[in-house]
Amino acid sequence: MRVLGIDCGTEYTGYGVVELLVDDRLVCVDCGAIKLSAREAMAARLSHIYDRLQELIVEHRPDRVAIEDVFYAVNVKSALKLGQVRGVAMLAAAAAGLEVAEYSPLSIKSAVVGYGRAEKHQVQQMVARLLKLDEIPEPPDAADALAIAICHLHTAATKERQRA
Repeated sequence: MRVLGIDCGTEYTGYGVVELLVDDRLVCVDCGAIKLSAREAMAARLSHIYDRLQELIVEHRPDRVAIEDVFYAVNVKSALKLGQVRGVAMLAAAAAGLEVAEYSPLSIKSAVVGYGRAEKHQVQQMVARLLKLDEIPEPPDAADALAIAICHLHTAATKERQRA
């Protein structure tokens, strides 16, 4: 199974493509971040995110898309902007015929680190370890997106074992 994880943000939207091989190894196929200009109008930024996610979906052909669920935001304006980015990410996936799975930050940290209150650097280090990467992926949004994809792969594998 191949999963595109998306870490939605208004400055950087991270992405990470992770594949679970038949021998249960996790492999990082691609990762990075879509950098957005604060000078651009929000509509232009959203269009840029949509276009780039569409390119990534065509290039990597994921089986699923996973994103972080809504969490507490510092202020209403930030929450609304983040919601718009999440909506565009969901639209890009749906337009490609892909299902979208949403995970809380607690679930993502639990799946990757084993502890739902793990610090950001602990998640980044575990992502690098699980994917056997030489360095922690940069920018941090890319590592977060990889963590989201890993969370989905772990969750899907657990559900599959429970069905069996």
